[in-house]
Amino acid sequence: MTFQNRADAGAELAQKLQHLKNAKNLLVLGLPRGGVVTAVEIAHALHAPLDVIICRKIGAPGNEEFAIGAISENGGLFLNQDVIAAYGISKSYIDATIARETKKIAKYQQAFRGEAKPPSLKNKTVVIADDGAATGYTLKAAIDTVRKCKPAKIIVALPVAPPGTAEKLQNLADETIILETPPHFQAVGQFYAEFSQVETDEVQKILKNATRFD
Repeated sequence: MTFQNRADAGAELAQKLQHLKNAKNLLVLGLPRGGVVTAVEIAHALHAPLDVIICRKIGAPGNEEFAIGAISENGGLFLNQDVIAAYGISKSYIDATIARETKKIAKYQQAFRGEAKPPSLKNKTVVIADDGAATGYTLKAAIDTVRKCKPAKIIVALPVAPPGTAEKLQNLADETIILETPPHFQAVGQFYAEFSQVETDEVQKILKNATRFD
């Protein structure tokens, strides 16, 4: 299956989440930047507020799209120690990457929230949406961040992920909606007809026009 674009994928996911429409204490969180384009379609269809959860992948040397870990905005750190050991990735590289991505998290917090605090997640049903997952480390960081805020339920909504990643996410979330789990997975973008980079100002516009928590 090929999705036309991120919005099309979000609309497909929303169809699978119709049982949550107009539910009380429901919140949709998108992972910036591309995941917010997917998440807003879900939020609109379910009549739910939209916000962001900010996590950053730690990419491998020479191939930053391949995640060897991730960090979250609450300071959570997740590393694939097996891959790090197998490829001999140095501690200095990891430390430098963490420092760089931590700065990007702070930049995104300012760009997408300004001085506002993150929304309260306690006792809420939280849908975490992204435009797809490869290794799943960024989503793992997102789930951990949300779980620490004591929600009633965590639902992960993804258009596509490889089978191994889908299985790992199923063990971490309370519910997962993953439309496609193709065995021959190379990158998220291969399952989209249009997968251009989403710019910061586009995310800002989406959030400005969406229902937000104060």
